[in-house]
Amino acid sequence: MLRLAAAEIAKTDPVNEDGERGSIVNTASLAGIEGQIGQIAYSSSKGGVIGMTLPAARDLAAAGITVNTIAPGILETPIYGEGEGAEEFKQKLAAPVPFPKRLGTAEEFGRLARALLEISYVNGEVVRIDGALRMPPK
Repeated sequence: MLRLAAAEIAKTDPVNEDGERGSIVNTASLAGIEGQIGQIAYSSSKGGVIGMTLPAARDLAAAGITVNTIAPGILETPIYGEGEGAEEFKQKLAAPVPFPKRLGTAEEFGRLARALLEISYVNGEVVRIDGALRMPPK
């Protein structure tokens, strides 16, 4: 997807005097940085996204395209279900998060993505959004 998006963005006219044409923001996972026991496939796939961030930013610099990656920790999503059992489970997930003691929100993720799209001097970065969570081995 990055390759296809970059090819289309590169065809556009620059939007400013720096020659900027656009930005790409990928999504990885905290697991790509510090995967847990039993996450070999998932962790390595997210680690691949993280690993391509800086080389892609460098390769696409000539075309005026920035590339960054967001590595979320535990975000509130429908995957956890609804109801009392789901709420208890989410509280257990949030327990090791230092601050704020909750799951991240889609709005917070979106605000970070927007910032990465708007601030062109942030380039080639992997940005964690995780409330300072560091994943235990399991």
